[in-house]
Amino acid sequence: MSTWLITGCSTGLGRALATAVLAHGNNVVVTARDASTVQDIADTSPDSALALSLDVTDPAQVESAVREAERRFGTVDVLVNNAGYGYRSAVEEATPEDVQRLFDTNFFGAVAMIKAVLPAMRERRSGAIVNISSIGVRLTPPGSGYYAASKAALEGMSGSLRKELEPLGIAVTVVEPGGFRTDFAGRSLAQSEVAIPDYAETAGKRRKENDTVHGTQPGNPALAAEAIITAVESPNAPLLLLLGADAIDGFETLAARERNDADTWRDLSLSTGYPEE
Repeated sequence: MSTWLITGCSTGLGRALATAVLAHGNNVVVTARDASTVQDIADTSPDSALALSLDVTDPAQVESAVREAERRFGTVDVLVNNAGYGYRSAVEEATPEDVQRLFDTNFFGAVAMIKAVLPAMRERRSGAIVNISSIGVRLTPPGSGYYAASKAALEGMSGSLRKELEPLGIAVTVVEPGGFRTDFAGRSLAQSEVAIPDYAETAGKRRKENDTVHGTQPGNPALAAEAIITAVESPNAPLLLLLGADAIDGFETLAARERNDADTWRDLSLSTGYPEE
């Protein structure tokens, strides 16, 4: 039995993962900004589930949640940074306040959670950290520049973190889901207040009032939850876990395109060094 602390459990993947973790016989700390939205999960398993209010942008709540989890279950063996939200806007349309708020949640909130659990994980020389990202990091759709940037920051940090923690027995995995039938593109999706007409055919098509994808995504959150558990519990947890056929297709298409660019411009790239002496 291990103890999982999952952020952002009120809906979607976080809720599905919390339910699956319990079904696998583990303890789970389910969190949301308002604990009442996840209390029903804890009520189903009062001995192995704890519901806590947690705003990952509040340092005091971050520390309190981790300490409360450790007091209740002894350890936090797996941290899943799932809390976050989508934001759509042309790069020019977004306000600095919107962008800061997005990064505070999607990136800096995850960093705060990681730093809160690491001292005990390092002491035990065991643990796992799972950072939920998005295939959007690679696809960079129009209108998602800032969201993709916030998740790209999370992925860049995760790669270095994995190298720092591997010798200490702690695993780090980045999860890149494709489209899943969650609330991500519905209530949880934010966007700029301003819509500049020149972007109507690019970023504008993905604004909430024009988006027809919500509710038709191909991914099943319950199956995604099982995949995450399988990866975390494997002897060699992956650095990157893609979820969904659309994520695999996107990854392979972008990898081929980048390989082609590298090959096409190889001679120019190599022309930038000093002559060999």
